[in-house]
Amino acid sequence: MEIDHNSVVAFAKSWGLFYLILLAAGVVVYALWPGNRKRFDRAKKSILDKDDRPGD
Repeated sequence: MEIDHNSVVAFAKSWGLFYLILLAAGVVVYALWPGNRKRFDRAKKSILDKDDRPGD
């Protein structure tokens, strides 16, 4: 089988979509995983810390 540009484009169009869908699903699962709740809550609150003011 000869690999030419059209074959590579067809492969990228068909399997690239599935790859991106799986990657997005993995990110959503990671963000919503119950074990990560404490980490994300800490990150959410650390933005509003009183020690993080400019010019202090």
